[in-house]
Amino acid sequence: MIMDPFFHTGLSISDSLKTVRKSVLIYETIIYCYKFYWLESIVDIISEGIQDTTFDAIIDDMICNAWYSVREFHIHLSGMQADGLVRDGLERAVLKLTELSDLPANASKVEIKNAIREHNADLKLAKEQLTNMVPGRALAGFFSKSSEEVPWGSIRRLTEYIRRIDSTVIRLPYTFGDSSKLKKEVHFNPDWMRMIQDNTVNILGWIQYEKVKWLQNNNPEVPGLIYKLAPMDEKMRKLNNVRKLWEGILEVREVCDVFTGNPIITKQYDVDHFIPWSFVMNDELWNLMPMDSSLNSSKSNKLPKWDPFFAVFAENQYGMYNLIHERAGLHKLFEACYRDNLHSIWAGQELYRPGNSKEEFYHILQKNMQPVYDSARRQGYEIWNYS
Repeated sequence: MIMDPFFHTGLSISDSLKTVRKSVLIYETIIYCYKFYWLESIVDIISEGIQDTTFDAIIDDMICNAWYSVREFHIHLSGMQADGLVRDGLERAVLKLTELSDLPANASKVEIKNAIREHNADLKLAKEQLTNMVPGRALAGFFSKSSEEVPWGSIRRLTEYIRRIDSTVIRLPYTFGDSSKLKKEVHFNPDWMRMIQDNTVNILGWIQYEKVKWLQNNNPEVPGLIYKLAPMDEKMRKLNNVRKLWEGILEVREVCDVFTGNPIITKQYDVDHFIPWSFVMNDELWNLMPMDSSLNSSKSNKLPKWDPFFAVFAENQYGMYNLIHERAGLHKLFEACYRDNLHSIWAGQELYRPGNSKEEFYHILQKNMQPVYDSARRQGYEIWNYS
């Protein structure tokens, strides 16, 4: 007799969610992150009430979901090979689309899907590679209920096997149609659809939790990875108090732009990050500088050359350091930065403590900033070729 996970076996919602989890983690071969993106896209599609789709449509959604992390934050979905090549097929698909199109890193989902359609012929091989294993492997947790050996080596026989399991053993979340490669159909079970629609937030939360753990393990040098899965709200930036501090400094001394060497003009500059915000994901005072507004869009998410620009940046930081310890009004503005811009222990206990000589200040700043800079460089952040 067929086992339906909701009505015939009496499984609760909690048990059903555990079954979904088991379907991914039952085997110890999660070696590519695109499996999480496959599940995430299926949940997204089901939440829209779509019962029948194709490998092609699911993979397009996967590319959209991975785009921002790969392009904006240079996240490697499954690490890098020893020869420096990208391991993950989904990441390769994103990078291929990057080569083919002029899409910006912050492109919308509609823009990405339009570009995929435009370049679909050139993306075909990269997309087909993603269909080789994951659609069937994502169901592997349910196959343990059958004594029949799984025919992993043949998609045709696997399609037939999945149908037999679905009709004689246990209702599966989805089955496959008879078409091949990207045109292959995916048919979602109505009962599973209802369960997923009723628990979309919980299921997506679990998938994203597991995905973040995987990505952090494969990007150990990347800070704040949990914030790098989707576009961030610019309102999260906390620069007001830092700007007030630099405004106060500009009233009492000249500060030169790190890159142009020209004096910063009050009200005509931006407060920007030396190491890009998209990498550090914070607004720490030790990484912030006043910068000519006309250069900000050009620098964007790029790294400035360490030499000669770090020395100029450190000079400005040291000038600020001296003034906050000499003038009570500026020290009060400095203290206002505690809540949003002074969280690094080394900055509070070493860098901004009273009594540092210029050489000591430079050394403390360099020994803490350069490893972060180097990590961003290894992660693939481009060098800004300003001269």
